[in-house]
Amino acid sequence: QAQLVESGGGLVQPGGSLRLSCTASGRIFSFYAVNWYRQAPGNERGLVATIRPGGSTYYADSVKGRFTISRDMAKNTVYLQMNSLKPSDTAVYYCNVEHFWGQGTQVTVSL
Repeated sequence: QAQLVESGGGLVQPGGSLRLSCTASGRIFSFYAVNWYRQAPGNERGLVATIRPGGSTYYADSVKGRFTISRDMAKNTVYLQMNSLKPSDTAVYYCNVEHFWGQGTQVTVSL
């Protein structure tokens, strides 16, 4: 039973940066793709970024060039570096591996 814990959310002004972290209870990142999803009020949960076991990555068009997904295997942690944040990035961000989900962390981009 894997557990995923997100952290790093908060309130930031437009143009600012945040780094989200997703820490797993075991070494699952070596074997499974890790996804970051987000869900804004009234919207469906959507895929933001993925890092696969081999290290290849995927980004949604809306975040390409602004967000970077990375991992530290020694710390069982995956990061989502978010730069040039926009109000439209406001959402709860979730870490996902297979059918396991974290509790979510709120990101609010506002003046």
